[in-house]
This record gives sequence, C-alpha cells and structure tokens, in this order.
Amino acid sequence: MPVIQRPLAGGSDVIGIGDINPTLFLVPRTRGRLQFGFGPTLVFPSATDDRLSTQRWSAYPAAVAVYTQGPLVAGMLVNNVWSFAGNGGREVNSMLIQPFINYNLPKGWYLASSPIITADRTAGDGRGWTVPVGGGFGRIIRRIGSQPFNASLQAFWNAARPEVLGDKLLGPVTIRLQIQALFPTGG
Repeated sequence: MPVIQRPLAGGSDVIGIGDINPTLFLVPRTRGRLQFGFGPTLVFPSATDDRLSTQRWSAYPAAVAVYTQGPLVAGMLVNNVWSFAGNGGREVNSMLIQPFINYNLPKGWYLASSPIITADRTAGDGRGWTVPVGGGFGRIIRRIGSQPFNASLQAFWNAARPEVLGDKLLGPVTIRLQIQALFPTGG
C-alpha cells in the first residue's frame, strides 16, 4: 500500500494511500540454485483519494525467479495487470518488471539494486514508461527487542519517466528507503 504524493493542476498536491496491490507466490521447493514462483497479483481500488486510484479492480498472474550462489542473490519479478471491473476510473494495462541483485557482505550488510521498471500501456507512444537506474545498500538488523528487521536505502536516476500532456509525472531522481519486519521460519 504505497503512500503517494501527486502534483495536481494549479500546483496543489494530494497525499494519501494508494490502492492495495498484493502479490502471492507459490514456490515449489527445489535443491537447485534457481527457484521459480508463480501466483496472482491483484489491485483493489482502496485509495484514500480517488485521484490516487484507477478506481478499477485489476488482476493477472505474476512470476518470480531467484538465483543464489554464495553471497550473490539475483532474480526478476514480472507482472502485468489488466482491469476487469469497477465503476468509472480508467482502464488498466500496467506492466511491472523488477530485476534485483544483492551481494551480501559481513555483519548483515549488503549492496543492492532493485529498480522497479513500469509501463502504463494505455499511455501509447512509449510515454508511460518509468526506467530507473541505480542502487544502494542495506542491513539486516538482527533484533530490535525480539523482532528482526531489514533496512535499505537506494537511489535511482529515472532514465525514462511517464509523461501526460507534456508534463513529466516523476522527478529525475527517486530515493527509496525501506524498513521491513522479518518473520523467518525454521528449517
């Protein structure tokens, strides 16, 4: 559930929570270094402001591949969602490709690059693409109390940015700060 800030006509901003977009994967257990997972990705029109939402229900399959060898973890997440229901709003045909690479370092630190490449295929003429280039670092924090966390910081230059009526919808740089609670399982 992303928190989104979008500039509106007249220079005002709208800040709120975007649509809920869960993706679930079934990953068969294998003994190899390469793992594959498949499952649904869904979009629920649940934004706090209609201007931050497509106002449409959307779904489609998603896939992930992960390769691990020593300190290296690399892979790719891919999905494309199409709208199938909802009143008003706009049609959805949106693709997401997220290649990722992590190189694990001592003491829980790691180097990472996981750009989120998106394409709004309803935009036409290639104006709906976002193509970030960059990376950063992170650390697994063993415990805060009894809870382990992952924290990372990445910076990306947006080589391509979506455009509507001649206006770029993103700035030239994106900074992503993530903090995640981890729930490891035994085995």
